[in-house]
Amino acid sequence: MDEWDWSTDAVRTEALAGSELPAHYFLAETLDGLYVPYALRLPAGAGPHPFVFVAYGNGGGGFAWLRDRVHRFRHITDVLLDAGYACAWSRYRTEVELGYQTGGRLRTDTRQGMDLMSRAPLEYEDEVAVLRHVARHPRIDADRLFHLGVSHAGEMLFKLCSQYSGLLRAAVAAEPASHELLTLRLDDHPTVRTTDGLRDIESLEIRSVDRARARITDPDEVSGRLDGVDIPVLVLGREQDELQGIFRLTYDLLAEKRADAEWRSWSHDIHGYIYPETGADGVPQVDEVQREALAVIVDFFERHRA
Repeated sequence: MDEWDWSTDAVRTEALAGSELPAHYFLAETLDGLYVPYALRLPAGAGPHPFVFVAYGNGGGGFAWLRDRVHRFRHITDVLLDAGYACAWSRYRTEVELGYQTGGRLRTDTRQGMDLMSRAPLEYEDEVAVLRHVARHPRIDADRLFHLGVSHAGEMLFKLCSQYSGLLRAAVAAEPASHELLTLRLDDHPTVRTTDGLRDIESLEIRSVDRARARITDPDEVSGRLDGVDIPVLVLGREQDELQGIFRLTYDLLAEKRADAEWRSWSHDIHGYIYPETGADGVPQVDEVQREALAVIVDFFERHRA
């Protein structure tokens, strides 16, 4: 049997319309020995290239979700490739309700020669697995790994940093839904319903920073979590978003810890506006706000690339 090199051998390669730079699908071994897929695109040249992990929302959906993102939301990867960054969409496991809050830090030991864990890995730990895997690729610069996450994936960035240091050079958290990270009390919110231990927060509205801050239940715990953020982070808001107060509070609390935290916000109708859609012909549907926001993101990475 031929030896398989998981760091360089893709399980699938797909062309993208109008591009000479395909998507290479890899499987990264998770912390509990399963596998999570990601789709890597590489700039021309041998590298090693800096790398951006691109993420959106909650997990689940498998390869079907991943392939849709690779093709329909490819513009963000085109922009990053043009700037000289390797990049990858990934698909991680589904969020566990309050798993970060109640599970604590993942601890492992050995029993009868096999791993034993204090809890199952969570979705942001699948990101850890991908980052560690892609760092082994010979065309990736392992010292220049970046993260770009929107919505729940923006919160995941902070969860990752709070428990796993030294992986990333810098990151962008766009519209981060940080209610769990910030220990926000939601059970008494008039729009939140809980059924069988699962909260429905789809109609949650916290536009005011003061209202968001007043719902923090454990300031010391939040402070400790943000102490773990050991990298510069650019937090992006959206002016008309129902959770703009949470986005801004995430930045404000981080800025109390780090002078290199940054904040920008735009008015746009789409949640996740930094990921414009691309048509089947490979032509992106991009407006001026999106162009400006993407230029700011690339500039942020460039300033922390050296």
